[in-house]
Order: sequence, then structure tokens, then C-alpha cells
Amino acid sequence: MGITDDLERLAALHRSGALSDAEFASAKARALGSSPHGADGLVDGLHALRRSRSDRWLGGVCGGLAPATGLPSWLWRLIFVVLVGCGGTGLIAYVLLWIVLPKEDESLDPGTGTLRST
Repeated sequence: MGITDDLERLAALHRSGALSDAEFASAKARALGSSPHGADGLVDGLHALRRSRSDRWLGGVCGGLAPATGLPSWLWRLIFVVLVGCGGTGLIAYVLLWIVLPKEDESLDPGTGTLRST
């Protein structure tokens, strides 16, 4: 049985009323191997990036990248230092991430799209 057959069965269940719109969208996304809102794991991971408040030397960027990537924060610090020696790209990337990434306890308010502290 292929993915086409699965999608046809899901559509038939949806038409018959056995599945609500939300259930159908969720089941279809699982069948297609993506999340129900069309975002993949990379996008979800990027939205989860935060600057660390506990594991920080300067801005907490390396401490925030560590849990998101599975690499230890000391390795991220080493990577940025090596990249600073490569034309300063490490410094530019670090400063940009420092500006763009919110702190660990801040999140986006879904209603207004602004940062809020939790």
C-alpha cells in the first residue's frame, strides 16, 4: 500500500465525517512526513533557538546553540573563534545571532508578534 492509497483512505474518511478538518490535516501531514502547519523540523528548530541565560560568556549565543544542535557550548565557542580568524565572519555571525535571537525566557506573543517575557 502506497502513500496515494493512504491519502485516498484519509480523504474518504474525511468526506464521510469520520475525521474532522483538524484531524484530517494532522493525519495527512503525518502521512506526508511533515508537520500539520507545513513547517519542517528545521524551521521548528530555528524558532526554538534562544540565547542562554545560564551558559554564557558574552551574549549567551553559544550556550543557546548547544542544546539546539547537540554540540557542546565550548565547541561552538571554538568554532566562532576559528571563524574570527577567517576574515572576521565569526564575529559578524556572533553579533548577528546576539541581535536576532531572543533570550531564553522570552517568546513571541502570538497575537501581536512582539517579544514578551515569561
